[in-house]
Amino acid sequence: MNRSDSITSNSATDVDLTVRLGRLTLPNPILVASGTFGYAREMQQVVPLARLGGMIPKTVTRDARAGNHPWRTVETSAGLLNSIGLDNDGLEMFIEHHVPYLSNLACPIIASVAGKSEEDFLWMAERLNDAAIDAIELNVSCPNVSGGVDFGTDPVLCHKVVAGVRQKSRHPILAKLTPNVTDIRVIAKAAAEGGADGVSVINTLLGMAVNWRKQKPMLGNVVGGLSGPAIKPVALRCVHQIAQAVKIPIVGIGGIANLDDVMEFLVAGASAVQIGTANFYDPTVSVRILDQLPAAIESLGYHSVQEVTGTLRT
Repeated sequence: MNRSDSITSNSATDVDLTVRLGRLTLPNPILVASGTFGYAREMQQVVPLARLGGMIPKTVTRDARAGNHPWRTVETSAGLLNSIGLDNDGLEMFIEHHVPYLSNLACPIIASVAGKSEEDFLWMAERLNDAAIDAIELNVSCPNVSGGVDFGTDPVLCHKVVAGVRQKSRHPILAKLTPNVTDIRVIAKAAAEGGADGVSVINTLLGMAVNWRKQKPMLGNVVGGLSGPAIKPVALRCVHQIAQAVKIPIVGIGGIANLDDVMEFLVAGASAVQIGTANFYDPTVSVRILDQLPAAIESLGYHSVQEVTGTLRT
């Protein structure tokens, strides 16, 4: 039994919102994405955190990182470019300072980790074995750091790091995949064969912004990750393709901001979703969608999230 098995939704409904992602059980399919909810302290006065299907804190690395030079974010006409650069205080500080607080939130906690090498990932996974978390999300797809996408673009490396973490960790494992590849299905298959309990799809698309008057890039790192409504069609395509290629569960990510978005991802093949960019302008959106979800499921004649998943007719 994982820690989330004892966590239930506060919403009274005849619809079963429970989802299983391999060895991980969630009370409902509405999660908040890494990097968009901080370490939850920032949101505790705004959002009833116990109602979330899961919370993914800011990605941590083995050692502390200062992140990229500013600007780090640029708003676009249909989304957000970010080039944070995995600014964090390192895994030891995460375990010592943040995990004790996170473990008392009464919602599943999925630690997001990123490494420069396979050894980094294995060391962090093993170090987290005694931490009060429910799962680990392997961020093998960050476009804002040197080498950040290597493990998410090479199927051999992806398989190797997932398989290694599976051996070292007692926690369920999600692999967060990048859309910046020729065929994301190949990478998803590698993650599945390596033992991932599920895949998180997708991370941001690589993009940039230019100040033509100054003839300079607007981001300090020149390029960054594009998120928000602009990437939803790409994310839906990736979820659908992966659902046809692998049997493990999919967590859909990309431009989700309302109930219709969530239902589209579920029908396309996702078992759960993560809400990201929308949290920046409306941190209560996750709970509002959760309240609306049972009626939407019932409108299709179903009584559980599982029944909706992958019902796209092609």
